[in-house]
Amino acid sequence: MDAMSSPVTVDQVTKALATVIDPEIRKPITELDMVKSVDVAPDGTVRVAVYLTVAGCPMRERITKDTTEAVAKLPGVKSVQVELDVMSDEQRRALREKLRPGETVKEIPFAKPQSLTKVYAVASGKGGVGKSSVTVNLAAALASMGRKVGVVDADIYGHSVPRMLGVDGRPTKVDDMIIPPSAHEIKVISVGMFTAGNQPVVWRGPMLHRALQQFLADVYWGDLDILLMDLPPGTGDIAISVAQLLPAAEILVVTTPQQAAAEVAERAGAIAAQTHQRVAGVIENMSYLECAHCGERNEIFGSGGGQQVADALTRTLGVKVPLLGQVPLDTRLREGGDQGKPLVLSDPDATAAKELRAIAETLAGRSRGLVGRPLGLSPTRRG
Repeated sequence: MDAMSSPVTVDQVTKALATVIDPEIRKPITELDMVKSVDVAPDGTVRVAVYLTVAGCPMRERITKDTTEAVAKLPGVKSVQVELDVMSDEQRRALREKLRPGETVKEIPFAKPQSLTKVYAVASGKGGVGKSSVTVNLAAALASMGRKVGVVDADIYGHSVPRMLGVDGRPTKVDDMIIPPSAHEIKVISVGMFTAGNQPVVWRGPMLHRALQQFLADVYWGDLDILLMDLPPGTGDIAISVAQLLPAAEILVVTTPQQAAAEVAERAGAIAAQTHQRVAGVIENMSYLECAHCGERNEIFGSGGGQQVADALTRTLGVKVPLLGQVPLDTRLREGGDQGKPLVLSDPDATAAKELRAIAETLAGRSRGLVGRPLGLSPTRRG
């Protein structure tokens, strides 16, 4: 076909396809070698063949839609036809090498000294303090600020993050690499994505450690600014595994104002003294209930628990542990978790949403320290 007689060229179509981002890997389909062929007919009909990473790819409709829209915008294009094919095993291996070049042994990217990703392990002494709600809302707030965010639902027995973020997709396996689904621009992985229905997970210590290691090493996270890990309550196997696998991870302690809860939360944070981790701060959840009519604060669960934990950890660890914020009770926070719509996105003007966003801004403004990171300096000779 004579390209000069066509209303649009193959090169123009290819450039348009470079704006189509794979919704799972978050890179252009042209860069991932997913464009099989481009054909432009003299009448302005454009046929694009696209490789999917796997058969039955959950994002096939999204890729088809985005490809169609990107090409249809070009002047002279009358219609767009998208054909889907599936990568061969060899092509998948090549894709894995492209995403993780030169990696022969599975490594945890966040454990490397040169990693710039901030890792926060969200912990609590006991269940029922809203740790997962805090995690997903912090993740959503950070993502809305333009940060690249991932969440590991490490609460193996009580996993709830996928529902709270509205993630209904399942991970995609490319060769031996796992591509996590996403929602609200947040990449998410959870053991609940690998179990049938609402089946319980009956695992012991070594299996828990292996599952967490796989979430960190086998999953393709891309270049994250912040990784949040929703830990199980207490100081059990997962908390110890996090310290072993990600020694640079910082702990965020979530508690309620109740004194009994605060005492238990102190133990969850004090584990840092034994694992040599840093406690980034304390978040007091369910701090008070604001009257809808008069604005009066009703301290249903008492007061002072969050500050008590922060002060106790400061004494135990010998460094200042701040109280990052006090999040009030709000039924919309619970409703948002049930509906998969974090409050910071659905109602950003709510008092609880503002407090969570303020905490997120504090975390976003902190950069990873230089401890353990090479500076690329070398001695010079003096003449």
